[in-house]
Amino acid sequence: MGRRKNLAASVGGWSARHRWWALLIWIAFVAAATFAGNAVGTAEMKDYESANGDSRQAQQIIDEAGYKNVAGEVVLVQTRTGTATVGDPAFRRAVTDVKSAIEATGQVEHVRTPYDARPSPVTADRRTTLVQFDMKGDGATAEDRVQPVLDAVAGVQRAHPDLRVEQAGAASSQKLIGEAIDKDFVRAEQLSLPITLGILLAAFGALLAAVVPVALAMTAIFSATGLLALTSHLLHVDSATGNVMLLIGLAVGVDYSLFYIMREREERAKGRDKRRAIEIAAATSGRAVLISGITVIVAMAGMFLTGNGIFMGFAEGTILVVLTAMVGSLTVLPALLSLIGGKLDARLIQGTVRVATRGRVGWRRILGVRGGQSRMWSAVMRPVLRHPVVSVLLAGGLLVGLAIPATGLSTGGQTIDDLQGDYAIAQTFKRIDHAFPGGNEPAVVVIKAADVTTPAVTAKIEDFKRRAMATGEANEPFDVQVNPDKTVARISIGIKGNGTDAASEHAVRTLREQVIPATLPGAHVTGNTAGSMDFNDQLGGRLPLVFGFVLLLAFVLLLVSFRSLVVAVKAILLNLLSVAAAYGVLVLVFQKGYGESLLGFHSTGTITNWVPLFLFVILFGLSMDYHVFILSRIREAYDRGMRTEDAVSYGITSTAAVVTSAALIMVAVFATFATLSLLTFMEMGVGLAAAILIDATIVRAVLLPATMKLLGDWNWYLPRWLGWLPVLSHGDDNEEVPEERVPALVG
Repeated sequence: MGRRKNLAASVGGWSARHRWWALLIWIAFVAAATFAGNAVGTAEMKDYESANGDSRQAQQIIDEAGYKNVAGEVVLVQTRTGTATVGDPAFRRAVTDVKSAIEATGQVEHVRTPYDARPSPVTADRRTTLVQFDMKGDGATAEDRVQPVLDAVAGVQRAHPDLRVEQAGAASSQKLIGEAIDKDFVRAEQLSLPITLGILLAAFGALLAAVVPVALAMTAIFSATGLLALTSHLLHVDSATGNVMLLIGLAVGVDYSLFYIMREREERAKGRDKRRAIEIAAATSGRAVLISGITVIVAMAGMFLTGNGIFMGFAEGTILVVLTAMVGSLTVLPALLSLIGGKLDARLIQGTVRVATRGRVGWRRILGVRGGQSRMWSAVMRPVLRHPVVSVLLAGGLLVGLAIPATGLSTGGQTIDDLQGDYAIAQTFKRIDHAFPGGNEPAVVVIKAADVTTPAVTAKIEDFKRRAMATGEANEPFDVQVNPDKTVARISIGIKGNGTDAASEHAVRTLREQVIPATLPGAHVTGNTAGSMDFNDQLGGRLPLVFGFVLLLAFVLLLVSFRSLVVAVKAILLNLLSVAAAYGVLVLVFQKGYGESLLGFHSTGTITNWVPLFLFVILFGLSMDYHVFILSRIREAYDRGMRTEDAVSYGITSTAAVVTSAALIMVAVFATFATLSLLTFMEMGVGLAAAILIDATIVRAVLLPATMKLLGDWNWYLPRWLGWLPVLSHGDDNEEVPEERVPALVG
């Protein structure tokens, strides 16, 4: 069977020979994608597109009903000490002062107090009430106008120190919390770049070599963001998609460049000329990048099968950024190396500090890299290969031990508790929820009729309220809003529980299964609790499909790439083990609370419901980077005639510097997300960082070589009935390998 042409080598060779054309095409592509994206703008998904089931139907009716986008606000007025109640003159003066102060700003309307004909809610002990109002104008821009109102409420608080007077709501939370979170993301992005540059500088020992991967990754991110703006008009995306793209794009973009440049430098160190070194790097590391990129894309594509708009948007964005990073690495990087390859090793002098290359500093010295081999990793490999059974038992046992807590993984929706840190408004929301359970997380019942203001319909709404309250699972505040056409009524009703617990879920089921069929048949229920329930139901039904899709296609890709049934199966199992261990770390840290003081958070006892699946597809794809890169080097050595054991040792020690650097970059980038104020992103950052660290050390340095040593030539087993699979090159096509060496053992 003839050897198939190495696509990466062909593309890289053309790029190196036509370097100016390759650079101009890439620059034009980045500029065009960025310009076009800015011109059309990104189409963010509508509210209903992120929902599932009954919640989606309810939210779609609301979105299409023509409701004015209103930012609702409340002021909590509460007795701090003593026995003052709503009926006391001092309490009444405070409430009246709040109303007068906020109306004086000219920014509010529809103010309701407990003393109005349509009173705002009051607790049973009469010591807490709410002043409810709406911000004037479009709710989407209310945060820009809410500061005078916040100042007015703060003034009333100073005038009434015996009472608690605090504001919360859509506009104030967007201003106070949204600004803080935006600053968090900016800080994380600002940390990621210098950390990445620092690690690359240590890896290469030269400034130019460190800058090139970051520059390539950032141009890939810019172009992918522009492409996302175009595709988002076909499939709308969530606002967080851009942050996820930055996270993934920086990690894979730098890693792919790192794989490529390290191999080119290695070949140059062996005395190859620039052109030959690039050809070999393209044929080897370039091919590994191609396989890795396709595997990551396949894993990300699994999110399309969830049927959830947020996941589908994440898939859309991450696929685009990985694709552009992969294409950039295979095309423009060889051109850059051809143009400035000799200058990559230029020394960098800063004052009295000399940062030089060729093993004087950086990981190559730390890892003891000489002649392309790492002495440190060689020292690790010797006992692993000498005692493979013990190594498998110890490393496997450690990962299984880490994975065991994952059996207790419990998920929940995002609530105000997701916000970590000293945010006064978050405490206000919690006080409101304590005083009026379910007020912050109400159930929203939507009914549609020819005219929802007719006596017949209003009587049904009153009957619904009476029966819902009678169940003991619903409570004030109760509010009904009618759209301008009077065809839709949006009923907001407080429910028991905190919005994510069993009590809240039971209350929603009671409304859906008992109260609504008896009073408002055909009505739909949404809200945070109902939305979380519907999300979990949808995800639970789709999980087997997503897992099966990702695992099956990854298996096929590895089988075709390495022509080995054993390699493909083992890669899947090792990746699943590292993902399970990462889940266990998540449970230990964020459910059990180990490390709360270190990371500065308070456990909610659950993991955000979308995080586990997101981590699975991301981790499964990214962990394949190292696996494919190392296996490609092992297979290359094996195809050159080395024994399997020698090829394993050579492959791992010769890739030690690049894998260590790549892993550190990923861990550092992901770890910056653990510094954010939202617990969800802390979970994502810790989960990704832990998994990559586990994968690049325990799995790749111990389990992979130990299992390959135990299996020997059976690593390359391929059944005869799969002999039709193409024979792909793992090295340079100009150095032919006898065909009979390609599988050493055929069934």
